[in-house]
Amino acid sequence: MLPREIIKKIRRIQIHTTHIVDELLAGQWDSAFRGSGVEFEEVRPYQFGDDVRTIDWNVTARTGHPFVKLFREEREMAVMLLVDQSASQGIGSHWQTKREQVAELSATLAFSAIKGNDRVGLTLFTDGVEKFVPPRKGARHVLRLIRELLYCDPVGAGTSLSKALDHLNRTMSRRTVVFVISDFQDAGYERALKAARGKHDIIPVVVADRRELTMPNVGLVRLRDAETGQTVTLDTFSRANRRAYEQQARRCMEQRDALFRRLSLDPIHVYTGEDFVEPLRRFFHRRENRR
Repeated sequence: MLPREIIKKIRRIQIHTTHIVDELLAGQWDSAFRGSGVEFEEVRPYQFGDDVRTIDWNVTARTGHPFVKLFREEREMAVMLLVDQSASQGIGSHWQTKREQVAELSATLAFSAIKGNDRVGLTLFTDGVEKFVPPRKGARHVLRLIRELLYCDPVGAGTSLSKALDHLNRTMSRRTVVFVISDFQDAGYERALKAARGKHDIIPVVVADRRELTMPNVGLVRLRDAETGQTVTLDTFSRANRRAYEQQARRCMEQRDALFRRLSLDPIHVYTGEDFVEPLRRFFHRRENRR
């Protein structure tokens, strides 16, 4: 049985995200995402201007008159949420941690998907795959996904985007819309991301805390890496130390964004303690315009 605190969190997220989907994102999901294929629907007599490549030669031969095939787009699609559960997700310098932001964001995407009559699944990962829930429909299924997000007790602490993406390619045979939700504090995942990009519709969602880009002047501090457990003592009085930290943080961010550009990926950037609805709306709008 779930603890009462988790049940209250699930209910709060359900109410909040359902409101966002109904009031703010209504219609944008359907406009931004369409099915990945077409299905034959019927034939009709050829009309001037029709593409000759759509002529159904079998029907034409039987009737003695030209007929063309009509197709309709497959609207239903599968959506997979690849959600980072590594130790760095517990960081948050505002009223909200990355993990809390990720839970609400993931729930919003999941409710948007089922409102569009799509199936949605979940993969939780750290330095390995922690949980895999295949895509299905229905509000009860989304509530299960939220429960898994909130109740997850990860075995690993690190981050391996490569393992998560490799698992995606093994388990999802058909083309899938994949939201990779992470702070992307990892390296060596370019090959796996490129392979997934060739098979699926990959959308990186970068969840960050703005404090990660700066080092405050607070004197001598002892820092601990949440994922590796390594500690270091740093003199933040030193302007050179602060500058070196900030340059390294920005270098990592620039390398990540350069990789996204090389692979023609359109990322969504969200920050703890800030509204994620506007970044989502801008993304949906950009995607709709490209279509």
